[in-house]
Amino acid sequence: MNRLTATIHGWLLLLPAMAFLALFTHWPAIGTLIDSFYSTPRPRRATSYVGLDNYRQILDDPIFWQSLTNNLWFAVGTIPVSIALAMLMALWVNDRIAGRTLIRMAYFTPTVLPMIAVANIWLFFYTPQYGLLAQALGAFGGTSNTNWLGSKDTALLCVTIVAIWKEAGFFMIFYLAALQQIPVSLGEAASLEGASRWTYFRRVQFPLLMPTTLFVLVNAVINAFRMVDHIIVMTRGGPDNATSLLLFRIYELGFSFWDTALAAALTVILLAGLGLAALAQYGFLERRIHYR
Repeated sequence: MNRLTATIHGWLLLLPAMAFLALFTHWPAIGTLIDSFYSTPRPRRATSYVGLDNYRQILDDPIFWQSLTNNLWFAVGTIPVSIALAMLMALWVNDRIAGRTLIRMAYFTPTVLPMIAVANIWLFFYTPQYGLLAQALGAFGGTSNTNWLGSKDTALLCVTIVAIWKEAGFFMIFYLAALQQIPVSLGEAASLEGASRWTYFRRVQFPLLMPTTLFVLVNAVINAFRMVDHIIVMTRGGPDNATSLLLFRIYELGFSFWDTALAAALTVILLAGLGLAALAQYGFLERRIHYR
């Protein structure tokens, strides 16, 4: 009877979280999947079943392919760089250096800032002639008239830099926590054996950080494909869709063109792609992870 009571109490404790998860996560996902097979309702035209027509229309849309290409380049630029920077920053602030508390706080500060505020700060940096970047280049003899966010050649790179600056400090916290779980005796043994810091990192620290790396990698991939707020503030997907990412395209279809059916179809495609990417990451990296 006591075991049954404990089980009931356990499920009752889980019930509020499960209800909110089902109400705000699972049900909207199922509703989006259902909506993707129907047309967008209009004032004088009720919704109707259209099968895979929305998906065909998405695949025939050149802006979708451009957004997908932009998003892949955005992911290639943000994921490895932000993870590498996070690991380097964690290794540095994990050592006993002067002012490491202030350095940790400085690294983590971009993470707690709202993305809208971050985007406005970087808008000032990128402003031609008057922005901080233009002033710095002008001081060293460079040109200050470059429209960084208005050029197709530099706009995507600029928003990529903003995302890296925002995310690296967040990932650093996980690596720092993982580094502090590594026994000090391992470092002492490596020092007695005459191992260099690079050898100690490559042979001891990096393998033990692999579980954290897998967790960070999955989150970095998700973040790379859910980025939309600073795109809206900084470029609105321009110029000429050069910074249009998949989630921004969903926002554009749903709230600018009011085509909720196409937005639902593209959402399902994005979720399916992220699910496959997560499975691939776990399948590839799980065998290379050392758990203690």
